Amino acid sequence: MADFKSELQSDPKLGKSMAKWAALGAVVAIPVPFVGPIIGAAAGAGYAYFKRNKS
Repeated sequence: MADFKSELQSDPKLGKSMAKWAALGAVVAIPVPFVGPIIGAAAGAGYAYFKRNKS
């Protein structure tokens, strides 16, 4: 967890990207049954984090 916090603090663009994708995931997941906006937001933020670490 400490590595994740330090990584976010050292790279502000990552936090901004995670927030953007979390919001998009929450909006997309609203009409989907059994998913909900919380899981959609987590999935969006996770996508942004892994997308950044992949490259």
